[in-house]
Amino acid sequence: MRAGLVTERAQRAPTGNLRAILSRPGFRRLLAVRLSSQLGDGWFQAGLAGSVFFNPERAASPLAIATAFAVLLVPYSALGPFVGVFLDRWSRRTALFATNAIRAGLVLPAALFVWFGDEGLPFVVLALAIIALNRFFLAGLSASQPHVVEPARLVTANSFATTVGTVIFTVGLASAAVVFRLIGTGFHQYAVVAATAAVAYGLSAVATLVSFRRAALGPDDDERSRPSISAAFIGTARGMADGLRHLAARPRASTVMTVQALHRCAYGMLALGTLLLYRNYFNHGADFTQSLAGLGKVLAAGGVGAVVASILTPQATRRFGGWRWVAGLMASLAVLVPALGLPYTEPPLVLAVAIVSIATQGTKIVVDTALQLECADDFRGRVFSLNDTAFNLCFVLGLFVGALVLPDDGRSPAMLLWIGLGYALVAAWYALVASRHARHLTGAGPSKISSASSADLG
Repeated sequence: MRAGLVTERAQRAPTGNLRAILSRPGFRRLLAVRLSSQLGDGWFQAGLAGSVFFNPERAASPLAIATAFAVLLVPYSALGPFVGVFLDRWSRRTALFATNAIRAGLVLPAALFVWFGDEGLPFVVLALAIIALNRFFLAGLSASQPHVVEPARLVTANSFATTVGTVIFTVGLASAAVVFRLIGTGFHQYAVVAATAAVAYGLSAVATLVSFRRAALGPDDDERSRPSISAAFIGTARGMADGLRHLAARPRASTVMTVQALHRCAYGMLALGTLLLYRNYFNHGADFTQSLAGLGKVLAAGGVGAVVASILTPQATRRFGGWRWVAGLMASLAVLVPALGLPYTEPPLVLAVAIVSIATQGTKIVVDTALQLECADDFRGRVFSLNDTAFNLCFVLGLFVGALVLPDDGRSPAMLLWIGLGYALVAAWYALVASRHARHLTGAGPSKISSASSADLG
């Protein structure tokens, strides 16, 4: 009864109405939880990146940089699908609160290790836990979004929330770069910036607790059992397989998720190349303060690109369909990444970053919406964790491929040409497969296609 009423209401609801979405108290509160947490992410990761990659006492090679990312991302990514099952078992409000409360407590000892320049195993474990919990937190937000927004408005809600979150994360990084410009670079400066993240995580945790009732964010099944710990782990393993089967049976969601995963491989290569260019090519590795200032332009361009994507994507998906928009984004990267990257000068590189950011954010919005609309609520936590796993592992894979082919200064015309060809192949493949899915659904008859899903995904 309740699901039918929601569907009927969603079909009547006008899409793309940002004012209507912002008028919903639940959406505004969940957005506040997201923004305060992602501001903390920016501060913590700026301190961490400065300590590892931009320290006068350390010269990190491309392989060392890729390895550092892998140490932080791979362990959680391998366990991500298992974590997702718990998002479908536990109160998501409790999970979001606990995640940031724990992170607030872990940041301070991690910052102390940075302060003393001790980046051994204890520091790595702490940093790994903070990063890993962030992915759990973001998956929980995505799984919770349909509980505060009608299905017909999910594209606009995802577009706005993820984009503003990315902008706030970028603000955290950029404000840290400004601090480093003012007070210099070194272990103590990096530690101070990293430690401020504890305040943001604490505020996010409190906001979660006071803004929502325990069951307000799902999951919907009020009759779920309370198994023992051992039974829960067995159920987790089964749940991972269930989530994979559930996703595989929904080709519109699984194919666009595959496009995002392949894009993340190329993104990892491009990210490593950009980092090396600013670290060793444009400034010849002599002044890390100037290198960080240059990266500030890149971060700003990425933020602008995310905002542009949030404006364009809802309109584009409704006019052309989500699959055409994603295929077009990949095709544009096939041309523009080599064209703007090959001069190896800062202005076109910054423009390229903005365009890649538009494609990244636009694709993410379509992927999130596809998973939310195509997958049942009881599976969303698992599916979003699978998506996070692919998201992270493909990024790390791209970093290692880049580490093998890039010189220390990051300049490799051949790599840019191969990436352009890769984007062209991905765009052609996805356009072919997604158009077949669209024709199949059209032939299935309007009664089998929800208006929200059809409008959002094409």
